Amino acid sequence: MSEIKQPGNKGDGVKGASQNGRGLEGDENLKFLMIGGELTKIKSSSWKKKRYYKLLEDGHTMWSESRKGFRKNQTFSLDDIDSVRHGRQSETLEKYTDSSVEDLCFSIIFKGKRKHIDLMAPSKDDARQWVAGLEKVITNMHNLNSQQKSEHWIITCMRNADKDKDNRMTFKEVKHFLRQINVEMDDLYATRLFEQCDTSKSGTLEGEEIKHFYDLLTHRVEIETIYKKYARTDGRMSAADLMTFLQQEQRESVTQEYVLRMIDEHEPDQTARQQKQMSRDGFLRFLTSVNGSIFNPAHIGMYQDMRQPINHYFISSSHNTYLMEDQLKGPSSTEAYIRALVKSCRCVELDCWDGPNGEPVIFHGHTLTSKVLFKDVIRVIKEYAFKTSKYPVILSLENHCTLEQQKLMAHHMTSILGNALLTRPLGTEIPTQLPSPEELKGKILVKGKRLDKLDATFNNNTEDVDSVSEEDEAADIKPNEQNKPKKTKIKLAKELSDLVIYCKSVHFNSFEHSRDKQVCYEMASFKESKAKALAENSANPFIHHNMDKLSRIYPAGSRTDSSNYNPVTMWNAGCQIVALNFQTHCKEMDLNQGRFMLNEKCGYILKPNFMRDPNSQFNPNALTVGPWHKKKNLHIMVISAQQLPKLNKDKPKSIVDPLVKVEIYGIPDDRAAVQTPYITDNGFNPSWNKNFKFTVHVPDLALVRFVVEDYDSASSNDFIGQYTIPVTSMQNGYRHIPLLTKGGDVIPSARLFVHIMALDA
Repeated sequence: MSEIKQPGNKGDGVKGASQNGRGLEGDENLKFLMIGGELTKIKSSSWKKKRYYKLLEDGHTMWSESRKGFRKNQTFSLDDIDSVRHGRQSETLEKYTDSSVEDLCFSIIFKGKRKHIDLMAPSKDDARQWVAGLEKVITNMHNLNSQQKSEHWIITCMRNADKDKDNRMTFKEVKHFLRQINVEMDDLYATRLFEQCDTSKSGTLEGEEIKHFYDLLTHRVEIETIYKKYARTDGRMSAADLMTFLQQEQRESVTQEYVLRMIDEHEPDQTARQQKQMSRDGFLRFLTSVNGSIFNPAHIGMYQDMRQPINHYFISSSHNTYLMEDQLKGPSSTEAYIRALVKSCRCVELDCWDGPNGEPVIFHGHTLTSKVLFKDVIRVIKEYAFKTSKYPVILSLENHCTLEQQKLMAHHMTSILGNALLTRPLGTEIPTQLPSPEELKGKILVKGKRLDKLDATFNNNTEDVDSVSEEDEAADIKPNEQNKPKKTKIKLAKELSDLVIYCKSVHFNSFEHSRDKQVCYEMASFKESKAKALAENSANPFIHHNMDKLSRIYPAGSRTDSSNYNPVTMWNAGCQIVALNFQTHCKEMDLNQGRFMLNEKCGYILKPNFMRDPNSQFNPNALTVGPWHKKKNLHIMVISAQQLPKLNKDKPKSIVDPLVKVEIYGIPDDRAAVQTPYITDNGFNPSWNKNFKFTVHVPDLALVRFVVEDYDSASSNDFIGQYTIPVTSMQNGYRHIPLLTKGGDVIPSARLFVHIMALDA
C-alpha cells in the first residue's frame, strides 16, 4: 500500500511510507533482505525444513512462508528482535548441526519469552548478508527518534486498517484503525471528524485528507500550550525563546551554541532552520528526543570513578542463572547465561553436580530441573562475558561435585577461559584491600571455597587440608528447615581451590568476628531473611562490614517459583552482590534494571560516599543529620501518555482504561506510592494532568518507578508498561518517559509525558 504514506512537514506533501529504510536507500544489504531467499529452519535432528524469508516493503516486517495448509504465512516485526547471532550460537544449532556448517548458521533471538529461530543459509556469503542486513536495519530502526517511531507505528496501523488495499479509508476502516491504535471514539465524534476531513465528500479519505485526519488525531494540546507560552517571536520560537524555556522550565544551564544545535538537529522546516527558529513540530521532536528525556544524558556514558575497591560498588548479580523458569521443574539452559550477561549482569551462579560420563553438570539440585554441561556454560561465559560491559565477571560456584569432577571443572575453566580467568592475585604483595573494577577489567573471578589463605600463592606454602565446611544454599529449599543450615565437610580439589582469589566463601558469625578474624578477600553469602534482619536491625554495622568486604545475598530456597525479594533493603545496607532471579519478570527486576541503567550499563554502580566513609554514622532506618541527608521536595505532574499498546490483540474492540502509578523506593522514610484516576477507553492519548508531591530525604538511594496499568474493576489491574530511574538521574521540567515491557525492553511507540521539579527542601 504505497499511497497511505508518512505525513510530512508543511509544504512537503506526503513522505514515503517506510521510515525504517531512511538513510538505507540503495543499500545492498537492504535490497538483499527485500528480495529474500530460502533458508533451512532447524528445530531438532529430524525437523529441518526449507522456508522462504524476506523483508516486506514497510522495511519493518519479516515474512516467511508456511507450508502447513491450515497455517498462514508467518510474519514478525523487527521491533521484536533482540539480537542476531552468526554461527552455531544457540543450544539447538550446537546440538543438531555439525561444526562444518558453523559459517552457514545464524539465530534470530527475540525479546521476552518468544522462542528464537535457528536458520542455515545455503552459503557463507548468504549467511553473512542475512546477519549484516538484519543488524543494519535493526540499528537504523533503533536510531529513529521517538517521534519518528511514533509516526511509523501510526502509519503501519493505517495500512493494516486498509483491508481492501485501495489506498482509501472508509468510515468502517477508520473505526477499525482507531481501535488498532487503542482508542474507542464515540460514533458521533468519529463521524464528525471523518466528515471534517472528507473535503471531497466522496465517503472515503485519501491523500491529503488522510494527512489532515492524521494531524487532527495526533495534535497534542499540552505541547501546543507550552509552545505558545514560550514562542514569543511572531508566533515562532526563536533561539532566545528556546533558551528561556530551557533555563526557566527545564532548569538547564545551556549555551547559545547548544540551543542553535538543537534547532539544527530537530527542526524539520528548512526556512525555520535558516531563521534559527523552532516550529511547533520541531519543538515536539526536540521534546521527544534524548534531549527531552527524563534520564540525564550525562549519566548515559561512563561517568563514575571505576578505581575504587570492588566492594565499593553495587554489582548487578543473578541467582540460579542457569534457570529459564521455576526452580522445581523448569529448564536449565546456556541461553539463560547469555541473557543475563548481555544485560550486564556481572555475577552469575553455577550450581555444579556430578554428571554422567565424568562430566560435571549444572542444575538445581534435588529437583526436576533439566541439566546443562558445565563446560558448555563456561564456553558461553567466555563468548558473552564482555560483550556489553568490560568490567569483571564473578562466577559464584555452588560446588557439590566429587574430587575428580572438581578437577575437571578447574581444567575446563583454565583451558576455555584462558587469560581472562584470574588465577593469581594482582601485584606482588598480600592484598589489604580488594582491587578495583578498572584493575580487573576483562577478568573472570571465581567465588567459592578455598583450602588456604592467599598467602600461599606468594610463599608457596600449602596447608595439608583437603576439606572445608559447606553451607549448602540448596538445603534452603525445605521451608521447615530454614533455621537449620546444613554444615557438612566436603572434599575440595586443590586445582579448584587455587582458582579462588578475591572471592573466598566463608561462614558469617558476626560483624565483630569478620572485622577481627577475616581478611578483605573473604566474603559471606546471606539468605534473604538473614540479610533482611541484619539490614533492618544492624544497618550501620552492616554498612561498615561492606566497606571492607563483599556480601552476597540470595533468595530463600522456598521461592520455588523463582520470585524475588526487594533488593532496595539490601542496597540500603551497602550489600554489593544482591542476587536476583533474572529469569523472572517482576517489580524487583524493574528496580534492578533502574539501579544499573546508568554508567554505560556496565553492571557496576559506585556506592554513595557515606557508604564508603569509615566515619559514617548513616543508618537508613533511623535517619539523622549527615552528608546523606539532602532532603528534596519532589513534584511530579503526570500529564499524558501516548500510544499505549493494546493488551488483548485478539479482541479488536478491547481498549485499555489506563492509569499511572508513581512509586518511590529508598530508605523507609522515603517510600511512597500514589496513582492517577483511570481514563476510560483511551490508550492512544490519555490525559491526566495530576500533581503529586513527595519528600525524599536520601535521594542518593532513591528510585522512582512509573507504572502504567489497565484498570479492571473485577480483578487486579493488568500491566501495560513501566520505567524505573534513580532520583539523582532525573532531569527537571517537561520530560518524556519511555515505557518498558515486563521483560525490560522498550515499547517502541509508547511514552509518558510528565513535569518534574526536584527542589532542595
